[in-house]
Amino acid sequence: MDSESKSASERLNNLVAITVVIISVFLAVSNVKDGNIGQNMALAKADAVDTWSEYQATKLKLHLAENSLAELSLITSQPGTSLELAAKEQARLQAAIKKYGDKSASLMRQAKAHEADYDALNLHDDQFDMSEAFLSISLALAGVAAVTGLTWLLYFCWGVSGVGLLMGMAGFLGFNLHSDLVARLLG
Repeated sequence: MDSESKSASERLNNLVAITVVIISVFLAVSNVKDGNIGQNMALAKADAVDTWSEYQATKLKLHLAENSLAELSLITSQPGTSLELAAKEQARLQAAIKKYGDKSASLMRQAKAHEADYDALNLHDDQFDMSEAFLSISLALAGVAAVTGLTWLLYFCWGVSGVGLLMGMAGFLGFNLHSDLVARLLG
């Protein structure tokens, strides 16, 4: 091997080494962020499930109070019923119906907000997943470029890693950049 080709090979290997370091560091930091997003997604999903469960329980209480009020009106039509006691029970049931109606509306809003939080986090989780996929491919391409000495392959690696870095930065910066095609392929 002459000195010119040896120099070109060393230059290529140096570029590959720098590329691998940059990609590896970015992958490591992205992995930490993606793990935190995954934890927050699990929390948002648990909060949504818990809130929907509380919503269902509240709606059940609402329906029971409404049914009890309807039964009370039937009972009060019977002779010998204490109208004073019936009026107190009717007031209590109407207050309960209002309370459970208001609470169920509030719980529905909360549950939908938790679901929206989950969806927003999922977008960024997908961005980091896509970033990891493209950067992993880039690492493989860089390795093959080093072994084969094909400079054009390193350039192609940089193009693929650019997409991976773009998706990762979108995840870090909270940008709404998403590829449904890639998400479907990876999902």
